[in-house]
Amino acid sequence: MKHDLAHMTIATARELLDRGDVSAVELADAYCARIAEKNPTLNAYLEVYDDVREQAKAADTMLAAGTRHALTGIPISIKDNILIQGKIASAASQMLATYRASYDATVIDRLKKQGAVFLGRTNMDEFAMGGSTENSAFGPTKNPHDLSRVPGGSSGGAAASVAADLAVAALGSDTGGSIRQPASFCGVVGLKPTHGAVSRYGLMAMASSLDQIGPLAKTVADTEILFNAIAGRDSKDATSIDRPRPPTHDKKLVVGVPRDFLEKGVDPDVLENFENSLAALKQSGVEIRDINLPNLKYSLAVYYVIMPAEVSSNLARFDGVRYGAHVDAPTMLEEYLATRRAGFGAESRRRIMLGTYVLSTGYYDAYYGKATMVRELLKDDFNTVFATGVDCILTPTSPTPAFTIGEKSTDPLAMYLADIFTVSANLVALPAISVPSGFANRAGARVPLGIQFTAPYAREDLLFTIGKLFEKANRA
Repeated sequence: MKHDLAHMTIATARELLDRGDVSAVELADAYCARIAEKNPTLNAYLEVYDDVREQAKAADTMLAAGTRHALTGIPISIKDNILIQGKIASAASQMLATYRASYDATVIDRLKKQGAVFLGRTNMDEFAMGGSTENSAFGPTKNPHDLSRVPGGSSGGAAASVAADLAVAALGSDTGGSIRQPASFCGVVGLKPTHGAVSRYGLMAMASSLDQIGPLAKTVADTEILFNAIAGRDSKDATSIDRPRPPTHDKKLVVGVPRDFLEKGVDPDVLENFENSLAALKQSGVEIRDINLPNLKYSLAVYYVIMPAEVSSNLARFDGVRYGAHVDAPTMLEEYLATRRAGFGAESRRRIMLGTYVLSTGYYDAYYGKATMVRELLKDDFNTVFATGVDCILTPTSPTPAFTIGEKSTDPLAMYLADIFTVSANLVALPAISVPSGFANRAGARVPLGIQFTAPYAREDLLFTIGKLFEKANRA
């Protein structure tokens, strides 16, 4: 049969597989054929695995034996910083270009037990540092909606693989918006879970207090399915948490809008789309309430102190002696310098140097210490708002639609400003989801836009509820 990959979701694929209308091998073959056709142009995948058919055959064996899980036989893509035993995981860096993982990340182990099929590893900004997937050592990924534009980052390859029908769903990682921003740019759904809701064991660390693995998919329902499969406490990750049973929610949903934070630097088309999204939610019976988050304006500055500080610490191990590529030189110091110069790209080196600076003697208290104090104030702001009965906080996901390739690559500050709406959820450890909300016209192309809902700690259930409600309202 001809597979309609453009409308394939986890839910529809599950139905086809369970009815026997299609086998896992047939489904995997269809995606591999699509990847072979489209990936040379998009560069969403760095590698398609050579055992995809074997994985799919194993899934068919499970199905034939009556063993069915939510993701049995479902083809998904994996960001290149999540470890799969025996597979290369390079974090899109020359430093780890030939590194093969010696163990499975916990999320991979959980998906393997369900019989999911891993198609390959997707492109990303090197070590997850960037917002456009232009910082990859293996070339940029292109946005499937307009090949002249970026897909966002750092999970740009994962988002593009779903948007271009090169995977049913994907796993990415989010440190300051790296799932949600590319989800917005590519017109898919992306979830950044509560910090600790999904184990980080087997995720290459960028900034440990901010990093979180999460799903990208075509619908909120699919995102929920994938989240449920990977979430839960893990003895190998001390920061992971048990999933609490969500309380019954039987009142009218209340969405808070920090309007004073939306006044400057936001594209007019994004603002218009945001107001249209609010109107659609109101029409669906959601109460919209203006809120105040007084310290939200400092979130970007706080993030770009804390994040590079943790980057500097986490990437210190990649020196050519303990880990990573090695460049010969006459002395130990010259070897160290030559290795890191050759192994890391410009953005990685920039963040390492910035992080080393803010942690150095004489500057630690002035920068890192102060940033951690403001981070606590920001947490208090969110808790105060949620204590008033607000269920979710709504903002645009990004202040602009996807920008063109090369437009911001020489202006780091302009690139960093693209994270203005997303970094706060990572700083305060809360769950947030980006849902497609429409399109903007740019040079004859329809470029996707997204809105972001942020919920209280461990309340992903609220994100799924309101996300599905918005999807329905937005289609009306």
